Amino acid sequence: MDFVYSFEKLDVWQEARTLVKEIYILTELFPITEKYGLSNQIQRASVSVVSNIAEGVSRFSPKEQIRFIEVAYGSLTEVYCQLIIAMDLKYIDEAKLELLKPSILKISNQLNALKKSILKRNED
Repeated sequence: MDFVYSFEKLDVWQEARTLVKEIYILTELFPITEKYGLSNQIQRASVSVVSNIAEGVSRFSPKEQIRFIEVAYGSLTEVYCQLIIAMDLKYIDEAKLELLKPSILKISNQLNALKKSILKRNED
């Protein structure tokens, strides 16, 4: 069966899914003492981004859809903040952060575009 949910077709969902994978690979390098601390928190925040995109686009109400997209955006900024903290703690170097920044910015822009698209559809 080749059934595909609508969220799977979204570029923003695909990008966020890739970010989750990159975050998990990156946090494997964190100290073991961070397994249930920063490492876990950043992993959960990254999963929250992709999950809220999926849940949001499955909602029928534009108001609900927008709310989930806003939560995804909030989780994305949380991921970025936590990456900065990881850099401050020397768990990652600035180069690793700079490698992830374009992806985070792209997802941010895509989330904003998705929100605008939902709003525009609701106006029509």
